[in-house]
Amino acid sequence: MGFLCLGSFINLLDVTIVTVALPRIQSDLAATPTQLEWVAAIYVLALAAGLLPMGRFGDSCGRKHLFILGMVGFTLASAACAGALSITMLIGARLAQGLSAAVMVPQVLAILNVTFPQEEKTRVFGLFAAVSSLASVAGPVLGGGLIALDPWGLDWRAIFMVNVPLGIVAVIGSMFTVPRERGVSRAVDWTGTTLFALTTVCLVLPLVEGRAMGWPWPSIVLLVASLPLAGLTVGHMLRRGRRGRTALIPTILLRNASFLQGLCRVVFVFSGIPGFFLVLTVYLQSILGLTPLQSGLSTAAFPVRVMAASMNASRLGGWPLPRRIGIGAGLLVAGMVLTALVLLQIGAGIAPLHLTVPLLACGLGMGTVVVALFQSVMATAAPAESGAASGALQAFQQIGAALGIAIVAGIYFGLSARSAPLPAMIAACLYPMILFALLGLDSLRQHGRKTT
Repeated sequence: MGFLCLGSFINLLDVTIVTVALPRIQSDLAATPTQLEWVAAIYVLALAAGLLPMGRFGDSCGRKHLFILGMVGFTLASAACAGALSITMLIGARLAQGLSAAVMVPQVLAILNVTFPQEEKTRVFGLFAAVSSLASVAGPVLGGGLIALDPWGLDWRAIFMVNVPLGIVAVIGSMFTVPRERGVSRAVDWTGTTLFALTTVCLVLPLVEGRAMGWPWPSIVLLVASLPLAGLTVGHMLRRGRRGRTALIPTILLRNASFLQGLCRVVFVFSGIPGFFLVLTVYLQSILGLTPLQSGLSTAAFPVRVMAASMNASRLGGWPLPRRIGIGAGLLVAGMVLTALVLLQIGAGIAPLHLTVPLLACGLGMGTVVVALFQSVMATAAPAESGAASGALQAFQQIGAALGIAIVAGIYFGLSARSAPLPAMIAACLYPMILFALLGLDSLRQHGRKTT
């Protein structure tokens, strides 16, 4: 299990670690602002588009085989990023990184889901969530430390080279410790794969790039086009299912109301947090004048508490999953309210410790919600469909994050351009507050229905 989680850790590390190196990359490779945005965006786009198809391929071809293949590709692509001689080469290598991550990432949850018995899954998914939280903490800290130390004169290239030894360890370790299972031979749904990839690109690309580019008309067209494309994709998969042919998402999952509701909750949860922390970081540094280190210390309580809550989730294993989701959502709402109150009361005199208690509450809630939510979604899938379920879950997680960043950043930057930054920051807090309140009410309703 440790080597699987290491692969997941490296993937999540690369989502965050690159942000601290962007100014150095820009000056060294003479990159334009648009090219610099693509260094970060192309990875997320490739990952989101590939997660579901690769999860399904894992069900067919063998999950261990695909995990190792993706890990090897990711390691080689990381070396290519470190050796890039131009910004175009770096963007191409980041694309290869994202595609390789899409091959390996959905296999992790799928293997964990089919390997461990039901009574151990709370602990296992808790550890998985803890590793994810640790990666979000370690990314900026490790990236900043590597650039400051400048080992062997690599400068920004060190943030990619660090993946190489970690990747080699993950590949060798998983070869000997991950149990081998045979995939179920199925025809590949190439049409469904293409339609899903097009739908994801049309949805995620404008959400990632639209605000920064001022929402030009092609972004709007792509966003609108994602709706009929999504309908075509679902319709195609249902038709294949009726004919008894293999579909990208098995018909049994498409007709599973609990699974689909779980995916909606994943979008809810992950659209609330990333966008909020993006604008909070901007507000703390650009408006309140905190240094990057002070800003990092101000928000560090959140991922640390997520990690601790995730690792201790097994203590709540006897509680029904809807109850755990509802309690976690309530803690998130309380934490967001406290955060807004601290920002209102303290203003420009804020110090890192002032946000500790509110963000500890948010982190406790997030850790509780994520473990229970992942467990509930994966529990709706049969073992043979675990790869498809895992790929869908993590694809919708990425879509939710992109959606949340677009909405929360749009609220903050739109209002701050017309009024003072503080009211804009408070307004940006309202979006996740409302989302988590709705999630909590829905979970309590679910829990009440099951107990009656």
